[in-house]
Formats: sequence, C-alpha cells, structure tokens
Amino acid sequence: MRNPFWRTRLANTPFVTYALLAVTFAVFLLETVNGGSTQTEVLVRYGARFNPYIILYGEWWRFITPMFVHVGLMHIVVNAVSMYYLGMLSERLFGHWRFLVIYLVSGIAGNVASFVFKPEVVSAGASTAIFGLLGAFLLLGDVFRDNPTVRMLARQFLAMAVINLAFNLFDSQVDMAGHIGGLLGGFLIAGVVGAPQIGTMSTSRRVVCAAVLVVAGAVLLRLGYAG
Repeated sequence: MRNPFWRTRLANTPFVTYALLAVTFAVFLLETVNGGSTQTEVLVRYGARFNPYIILYGEWWRFITPMFVHVGLMHIVVNAVSMYYLGMLSERLFGHWRFLVIYLVSGIAGNVASFVFKPEVVSAGASTAIFGLLGAFLLLGDVFRDNPTVRMLARQFLAMAVINLAFNLFDSQVDMAGHIGGLLGGFLIAGVVGAPQIGTMSTSRRVVCAAVLVVAGAVLLRLGYAG
C-alpha cells in the first residue's frame, strides 16, 4: 500500500486548489465591481446557470461556469474555506490532474442535476464541486476500507455530507438537486480516475462507474432539454 503523504514537496503542493481559488476570487471581484454579487443580472452575466432563456438556447458552458460564481460575501467565504480544506486533502490523495477532473466533473454533474430539477432557479456556487469532493472520499472509503486513515476521513466526510443535506431541507434557497448531483458525480468520477497514490482499483469498478456517469448524464440532459 502506497503512502500518499510521503512524496516530493512539489507533489504535495496543492497548486490546482490555489488556482481554483484564485479564479473564484477573481470572478467574485469582477461581480462586485460591476454591479454587485447579489444582483441577478450580474450573476447571469458572469456565468450563473439559468435555464429558461439561456441554457435552453445553446449556452451549454453554463454547466461549468456556475461553480466559479458566488452570491454575496458569506457565500464565497464559506465555499472558499471548504474548497481549501477539501482541496488540499483531495489533491494530495488523488494527485493534481485527477483532483482537477473530479472537481470539474462533480461541478458539472451538480449543475446538470440542477438544470433538470430546479430549472426556474438562478444557480451559482462551488458547492456542487465541493459536494463532489465529499463523494470522492466516500468512494475511497468504500474501495480502501482496510486503510484506517482513508476510512476515518470517509466517515468524517459522510457525516459532513449528511449534516449539510439535512440542513438543506430547511432552506428553500439552497439548490438541493445540485448538491446531490455533485455528491453522486464525485463518487462516480473518483471511481473512474482512481487514486494510484493510495492503491489500485479494479478495472470492472472503473468501467461501471464510467458507464453509470455517462448514461445518467445523458438521460438527465435529455430530460432537461425536453422539459
């Protein structure tokens, strides 16, 4: 079993996490100086997801950009802290490019789920990708359950995900569909890319995760555009 915590200094530097945070803060600054980060018009201008007049007319890139757009100071502060903490751990365990893939695919998965189940809502925030990182840790906890460190982290993040989703039930402004979509997307894409710094995943598991991710994504997109 490889030890993911003993590698070169460069390998242990979470520069992808730093880059994602830098982009997120840069977008927030642009929102703030160009009308305010709580204004719907500004949020949509900088990439928030909005179905009725935008995505349905071809702006598919809004499945990606919402994870870099935030609504107000508290929103970005809470998400930035989560991104930093989970990003550092995830980038160390999965490696740089695998972490980036997990983050982006999770965010897209959450935005696709939101596109289908919350079409009338203007949606923004990194929480879809953050929940994806939680889902990725759940995958690790299932695959590498004999590793006490990974098992402990997976239990902690399972509790975190459950608590957050429970609180989401009582807040109508929270995009529950996006969070669940991100969580499941993170679980599946982590099964696809693997975590060679920790150990080897079976080929069959990776194929199944890839198939479920692609098929579920295609079905949801079909439903969203048909609706």
